[in-house]
Amino acid sequence: MFTKETYQHRRSEIHSRMKNGIALFLGNQESPMNYPGNTYRFRQDSNFLYFFGLNQANLAALMDFDSGTDTLFGDDIDIEDIIWMGPQVSLKNRAEQAGIQHVEPLARLETVLHEAMAKGRKIHFVPQYRAENKIMLSELLGIKVSFIQAYTSTELIKAIVPVRSIKTVEEIAEIELACAIGYRMHTTAMKMAREGIKESEIAGLIDGIAYQFGTGTSFPTILSQNGETLHNHSHHNTLTKGRLLLVDAGAEIESGYCSDNTRTTPVGGRFTQKQKEIYQIVLNANNAAREATAPGQKYQDIHLIAAKVIASGLKELGLMSGNIDDAVREGAHALFFPHGLGHHIGLDVHDMENLGENHVGYDAETQRINQFGTAYLRMGKRLEVGHVVTNEPGIYFIPALIDLWQGEKKFTDYINYDKLREYRDFGGIRLEDDILVTETGSRILGERIPIEVDEVEELMKG
Repeated sequence: MFTKETYQHRRSEIHSRMKNGIALFLGNQESPMNYPGNTYRFRQDSNFLYFFGLNQANLAALMDFDSGTDTLFGDDIDIEDIIWMGPQVSLKNRAEQAGIQHVEPLARLETVLHEAMAKGRKIHFVPQYRAENKIMLSELLGIKVSFIQAYTSTELIKAIVPVRSIKTVEEIAEIELACAIGYRMHTTAMKMAREGIKESEIAGLIDGIAYQFGTGTSFPTILSQNGETLHNHSHHNTLTKGRLLLVDAGAEIESGYCSDNTRTTPVGGRFTQKQKEIYQIVLNANNAAREATAPGQKYQDIHLIAAKVIASGLKELGLMSGNIDDAVREGAHALFFPHGLGHHIGLDVHDMENLGENHVGYDAETQRINQFGTAYLRMGKRLEVGHVVTNEPGIYFIPALIDLWQGEKKFTDYINYDKLREYRDFGGIRLEDDILVTETGSRILGERIPIEVDEVEELMKG
């Protein structure tokens, strides 16, 4: 946990932004895998963790914007809990660590809420993503589970997003700790990318590093020599020399903060000429995007800068043609780059995504571009000092998408489908860093994982 003053300050920011009513924050409950006593690793709700700091199950909290008070609801453990889990700090003492003065039994929560609703007071809550909490909200507030999302508070969402978006010095330090673990994970995967190794061996080992030095991975590891599948969680292949191993992985530490990096490595230790050419285009796009990342710049514009670097590089190889600005404006580049440049990262690997991408990544000034590929950009609005975003351009050769577009005669002025036949079995390349927006521009968080062609090949020699 951070200091109690940190949590008090965070809550005071929400109090100052909300006019009236009560905000209800539900912590997460234990979630069973196959029977009640066998649970998944507990992960606290990120909003609860951010504002109240308590990383244990079966808690709830209220912020009362009329009285200015915060109340924690939960129960102390009994002797059976002590037998199975050992001595625990009392809930009152834990509340004090987060600067919370008012503590009530969890059973009191329903009464307090009903009394407030009887007086016509507004109960604010954010979108829910777990079935247990949807059911609990339904029972507490008398709303059908299927209608819960319709009653979420846009006012509370808009109060939370700007507070959580700007990372403090202490938060940045936590993210860099997660990045250090990510460095170990990725360099280990790169050294293991040898012919005959199973993907599952590499995935298991780097996931183990995340557990060895943190609390686990920040998301299910994406690791495959079929990197053209953007979120490929299948690890059943045996690596073949001449293929490319794409690894998109990150770590989460005890405080909940995350890292998220991607590297693409030649199986066997050396890039072919064709791989090197495509790889360098992606690296150029990554570097150009980072250099353009600065306060006041729209991340949507930086995405388009990366897209133009990719399209220009592919034109030099004969895979694209025509005017590059026109090609990107019309969306022809998305055959090769069918996703967004990046997203916020912090307590969530896609930070605050449960609050809604349009609330987190867009605003009244910057609207989502409704075009294949670019529409998947999660973060488009202007950058501010303290934003932490991912920078992850890529180039992919997806046979099914190529066949679809060629069959539709789509973008034939910009795409050389005949030349594309040479790349159908190429796979995909993505290169991702975590970027902090600073007063003078931006910087990569943590030590940069080897990324230049010669750096990657040199590392693999070891």
